[in-house]
Amino acid sequence: MKKNKLLFIALFLALAFVSSCAFIYDKVGGNFAGEPQELEANLTQEARKLIAEAFEGIDPVKLVDFHTHIVGLGVGGNDTYVNPDMMSFWHPYQRLQFSIYISAAGIKNLDNADAEYVARLANLIDNIPNHGKYMILAFEKFYGVDAKADLRETHFHVSNKYVFQLAKARPDIFIPMISIHPYREDATSELEKWHKKGARFVKWLPNSMGIDPADARNDLFYKKMRDLDMVLLTHTGDEGAVGEKFPEYGNPQRFARALDLGVTVVMAHCASLGSYNSGLVSGEKVSGFKIFLKMMEKYDGLLYGEISALTQYNRFKENDALKTLLERKDLHSRLINGSDYPLPGINFLVRTSSLADSGFISGEEREALNLIYSYNPLLFDFVLKRTLRHPETGEKFPASVFMSPF
Repeated sequence: MKKNKLLFIALFLALAFVSSCAFIYDKVGGNFAGEPQELEANLTQEARKLIAEAFEGIDPVKLVDFHTHIVGLGVGGNDTYVNPDMMSFWHPYQRLQFSIYISAAGIKNLDNADAEYVARLANLIDNIPNHGKYMILAFEKFYGVDAKADLRETHFHVSNKYVFQLAKARPDIFIPMISIHPYREDATSELEKWHKKGARFVKWLPNSMGIDPADARNDLFYKKMRDLDMVLLTHTGDEGAVGEKFPEYGNPQRFARALDLGVTVVMAHCASLGSYNSGLVSGEKVSGFKIFLKMMEKYDGLLYGEISALTQYNRFKENDALKTLLERKDLHSRLINGSDYPLPGINFLVRTSSLADSGFISGEEREALNLIYSYNPLLFDFVLKRTLRHPETGEKFPASVFMSPF
């Protein structure tokens, strides 16, 4: 069992001795003080200042969050799915995760979960000034080597049709991102179908979906993506939010095949967790982040890094990833922002005290950011990334990181 999982369970058990389960989930998950529309009336001068400064130099037309999850339980006739193990008492860790995600997403009634999730997300966005648009992600099922879908191994599923429906209903805030497993027999025809409907971006989480990015079976899919000028947003590094059957598939180096075939790839989280076997150092494991940096140098023009989750306590100190990316000004033009919502709503993951202790933000900024989080975690994530700075040089992420380069 990984150290983070042990810490997670230990915290849960400690709180369980003093509180009800609902209290635990809200403290660890969505520790909110009110609704997003109530933030304006409660803003301090410092919080108001940070929000105003965060939007300086940002063109709202180009402002895009590239990593916004849509989740559903399949209620209301939507083509969504969550593995029953996530809600089973026989799988306590997964059930704990699920309960915390529900809290972070602001869902109160599971019988109306799909609609509540979308309504909450839209409300958060609507209460962000000059909010730009959010890429809402479909999420493909797990497919085995037999090219058949396997719901037993699928942690959650969100169909391409569903994210397109949501984007059609709110084109002012949503852009749909499809997800297609390359092992499907109809993978390339599905790609063409959704491209004709307007899709340009494809989402993968190889560790959990069972996709080996280095598999030669993907070549036709890669070539079709290249020919259609489509962009692959893929998880890289270890996966902690959902299970990973194939952790080695998070190795950034496995995407060399796609890049060599001319596919534009965006590596989510910049592989900021995990170590892998690599040709960089013979016989030794190398951090995924180090591999990511080497690949950024090799594939200039094709490879981008996406900075979601880099402010989480278990990531920002790993390999000094956040600090390194702040100081690597040569890479800033190829960094892209994503929130990985609903994860910014999980109070346990984003510890502003650790960021302040490490010099990324000041104590006064921390108080203001905490206030913003308590009403609007999506705005908090954006303002935090626009506020933090390199502890020694003061270098910040430029406005370009938050505006689409595509």
